[in-house]
Amino acid sequence: MPLSSASQPLKVEPTTGLLVGARQVLSPHFDARPPGVIAELIVVHGISLPPGEFGGPWIDLLFTGALPVDAHPYFRDIARSRVSAHAVIRRDGQIVQYVPFGMRAWHAGQSQYRGRSACNDFSVGIELEGADETPYTDAQYKQLAGVVDALLAAYPLLAAEHIVGHSDIAPGRKTDPGPAFEWPRWRALLQERLAARSAPGSNTTP
Repeated sequence: MPLSSASQPLKVEPTTGLLVGARQVLSPHFDARPPGVIAELIVVHGISLPPGEFGGPWIDLLFTGALPVDAHPYFRDIARSRVSAHAVIRRDGQIVQYVPFGMRAWHAGQSQYRGRSACNDFSVGIELEGADETPYTDAQYKQLAGVVDALLAAYPLLAAEHIVGHSDIAPGRKTDPGPAFEWPRWRALLQERLAARSAPGSNTTP
């Protein structure tokens, strides 16, 4: 499947919670959100498998419970982890979705946001393929802005003010997406997307 263009609007199908144009790799590591709870928070993560290495099938295999223990020494400790994210944005900008956005992915772990614990219940988790000290790519910044724009259009309780890093909801335990992630740069790209969608005569509204 060709990559979604970073200059084109992305869209979430409201009935399925799937992102149009993303590569879909269904993870078994998800469940329903608690009754009456919908997404109100977006959490940005960073991931690389093995640590500091990019490419390969390992993220897909981790999130689908099929990571081979003997493929790398690091995998011995995580191969049986039951974890997932809603989506991953690879270094080249490819978007891979593992869990429908309306469902609960298992990405945050022990976490708290503004006094509210168990962030998996009310959040969307988006992983960027990267490492704390390695610059993220132009394609990733653009695609993350596009995905978040689509989420804000699809889910009314999500807002640009409620987008944080994993380190913000699990301080001392998690550091991602790390100091290499340029929040001001990315927020400027998101604001450009939002302004374009709200402009009079815009045809980018999903």
